[in-house]
Amino acid sequence: VQLQASGGGLVHPGGSLRLSCAASGFVFSNQYMSWLRQAPGKDLEWVASIWSDGTYTYYASSVKGRFTISRDNAKNTFYLQMNSLKPEDTAVYYCAAGPSGATMAVDFHFWGQGTLVTVSS
Repeated sequence: VQLQASGGGLVHPGGSLRLSCAASGFVFSNQYMSWLRQAPGKDLEWVASIWSDGTYTYYASSVKGRFTISRDNAKNTFYLQMNSLKPEDTAVYYCAAGPSGATMAVDFHFWGQGTLVTVSS
C-alpha cells in the first residue's frame, strides 16, 4: 500500500492550494479516504473524509465552507481543494486510509508521507 501526497507549498492568506494523494496497492475505489493535518506543536487533526464512491463528504468545522475533498477513482487519486487559506491552516497535511467514519488518528491504518502547507504573508 502506498499513498503519495503532493501539492503543498507557501501561499498568502486568502490564497488557494490543491493537494493530491495518489494511491496504489489496494482497491482504491472501495476505500474511505481522509485528510488530516498536524500544525507545529499540535496534535494531529482530522480535516475531511470522502466515501469510496464520493457520494458523501465530511469536514471539520474549522475548514467547512473553505475546503473541498474530492476523488477520481479512475486515477486512484483524491484531492483537497483549499480556498480562503488562513495562517492557522499552516500544517503538514497527510492523506490516510481508514474505516468509514474514522476521525481519530489512531484509527487510520495507512498514511501518506505528508505535504507541508505554509500560509504566510
